Amino acid sequence: MLREGIAAVIQGESDMAVVAEASNGREAVESYREFRPDVTLMDLLMPQMDGLVAVEAIRAEFPEARIMILTTYRGDVQALRALKAGAAGYLLKSTIRTELLEAIRSVHAGRRRIPPEIAAELAEHAAEEALSGRELKVLKFVAAGNSNKQVAAHLCVTEDTVKAHMKNILSKLGANDRTHAVTIAIKRGIIQM
Repeated sequence: MLREGIAAVIQGESDMAVVAEASNGREAVESYREFRPDVTLMDLLMPQMDGLVAVEAIRAEFPEARIMILTTYRGDVQALRALKAGAAGYLLKSTIRTELLEAIRSVHAGRRRIPPEIAAELAEHAAEEALSGRELKVLKFVAAGNSNKQVAAHLCVTEDTVKAHMKNILSKLGANDRTHAVTIAIKRGIIQM
């Protein structure tokens, strides 16, 4: 339904046309190869291949591709991942009605398009140290409701090692406790539930 609505809005513009649609990441990559659109609108969450993997695949084959992410995720980490994957824009679905056409034109003109609130989040967290891969695993287990002892068993490490990782996680995220760390991580898009 969202795709149909976006297509209808775009078709109403004299300087735009919808050349293809895809319902999953694999179709998006195949459609890009076939049609080579000036601007591609890509969702982050899609079946078969997620949006970030699709962006990376398209940009690896077509470095000049201009891709804009459409998403509900406000988190700075998701936006950063999208930009690192090669997206030229990041637009929240909640703002499509008011910003879509301007954002498409901006990306088509070769500019980046990021909502001010996400740009502010990116700037606020730019100098922070990212969580390590192991810290992410620990945090995901914690978010799933596991105790330190259970996390240690899952990861084949000692409980003291898990406690050390949690201490680092709390410090890096500026969190007061485990629950706060999980809340921050979900809000910023570091982990998804």
